[in-house]
Amino acid sequence: MYNGRTDPVEHVSQFNQMMAVYSKDEALMCKVFLSSLGLVAMRWFDGLRPNSIDSFKQLTQAFGFHFITSNRVPRPLDSLLSLSMREGETLKANSDRYWEMYNEIKGNYDDVAISTFKSSLPTKHGLRKSLTGKPITSQRQLMDRIDKYKRVEED
Repeated sequence: MYNGRTDPVEHVSQFNQMMAVYSKDEALMCKVFLSSLGLVAMRWFDGLRPNSIDSFKQLTQAFGFHFITSNRVPRPLDSLLSLSMREGETLKANSDRYWEMYNEIKGNYDDVAISTFKSSLPTKHGLRKSLTGKPITSQRQLMDRIDKYKRVEED
């Protein structure tokens, strides 16, 4: 249910994924979309002028325009540079925090992910030494190396 506080673009995207099989049926898409609206959004819908919407696309555009202030703005790439492992923080907690922020950045920055994650670790951390001694070339390799060190940390 859309409550008026979350990202309307994400809501429409999730709705489209759930309704992919029925995407050609405009009337059904509109009717079912209404059932995904909470009280605030339903009040917005009830306030639309009669016959002002001619298609599902028009409905979702009007919805997005109205709730635009709830759009989630992607983080800038340089926000990764501000991350560093906190005193007493586990590698798992640090990497969870890092990947959460990384996923909020728009674009594909595998090379930046590798270097910024490495620099977020303390100089004496075993993983940082490993990444320096045996450099990696992909995000997948980075995640695998992190997982290896997390398992050691957990034992």
